[in-house]
Amino acid sequence: MSQTDPQTAGSFRPFDTSRGTNQSGVRLYNERLVLSLIRRHASLSKVELARLTGLSVQTINDIVARLETEGLLLRQDPQRGRVGQPAIPFALNPEGAFSVGLKIGRRSTDLVLVDFRGAVRIRRHAVHPYPLPERLRAFVTTAVADVLAELTPAQQSRVAGLGIATPFELWNWEAELGAAPGTMAGWRGFDVEAEIAALCPWPVVTCNDATSACAAELFLGDSWRFRDFLYVFIGSFIGGGVVLNGSLFPGRTGNAGAIGSFPVGGGRARKQLIRVASLHGLEAELTAVGLDGPAIYRTNAVWPDFGAPLDRWIDRTAGHLAELAVAATAIIDFEAVIIDGAFPADVRARLVERTTSATAKFDPQGLTPVTIHPGSIGSDARAIGGAALPLLANFARDRDVLFKDAG
Repeated sequence: MSQTDPQTAGSFRPFDTSRGTNQSGVRLYNERLVLSLIRRHASLSKVELARLTGLSVQTINDIVARLETEGLLLRQDPQRGRVGQPAIPFALNPEGAFSVGLKIGRRSTDLVLVDFRGAVRIRRHAVHPYPLPERLRAFVTTAVADVLAELTPAQQSRVAGLGIATPFELWNWEAELGAAPGTMAGWRGFDVEAEIAALCPWPVVTCNDATSACAAELFLGDSWRFRDFLYVFIGSFIGGGVVLNGSLFPGRTGNAGAIGSFPVGGGRARKQLIRVASLHGLEAELTAVGLDGPAIYRTNAVWPDFGAPLDRWIDRTAGHLAELAVAATAIIDFEAVIIDGAFPADVRARLVERTTSATAKFDPQGLTPVTIHPGSIGSDARAIGGAALPLLANFARDRDVLFKDAG
């Protein structure tokens, strides 16, 4: 199996939106289309790419040759046993590009480095009672130094950027996080993007944390098969994202999928979803009965046996998610509602199963059935989603590139 050496491959310039625009965005769009298809199918031959794209074999030959020269594709072993010449599949080169994701959480901060295939190469994690700007600076300074120390110069040159996944208006969460009044006031006027950019050598982009998790599911997960879906991520507090026509839909102000504000329940019991379907509520319930509530943030792989309190939380949350699913489907006609969160896979599976059952109890007249589907990224979705943002900007299929000014 041959492999293109990134040190000798064609130039790769992070966030260079002019790649291919002189012959206009058509070439760039076709390149991104090829990369997206190979990402979804793991590997494809030129003939398969021509069939899936509708492009000529000669055009595909040119595109694949360019991408291989740039170090973005790897030639795989020939597929033998068929009539004619053996087909040669191509796969993404994991060394073709890297990206860094930073998740600023209400209970923890994470920084990850992912490769071009989306695999996490480096991970740094810190738990805190509540986030503060000075804690963030110290964490990022150390984590970025660790990343640079572990990458070769050739790998460093292929880091596409750093994406920040963060909740909006962190200063508004003092009471919920148990911080004294005024403790988190430092976030007011704190320019997260500029502050992080000063601590690292890469281009920086910022997005809402739940929308970033949705980007990870779309770009690196297995939910791309749904063209339209509502994404739900349950962390310390619940949030979401929206995918329409196969693309992330941020909304007018970047706040699309703000499902935490969705009202659930009835009458005087009506509350916002964020108050009744978040891990913050589970933590409080566990602590109230003498269990180790903060343990849910220390590890997302396996939780202790929380018994009845966890059962009650799953049932309650599933019922409210069913309300959300039905209302959202009535407006957008989503194919699926994807549920993920900062909890073990078995908790996710139980929540998906209970939400499916609860959704089936609603009167479906006039509505197309919606699939309740588990997310495929898991607890790291927000951090990986941050890392996905520069990769999306550089390599994802995007019709907007067709209309770039070629002048």
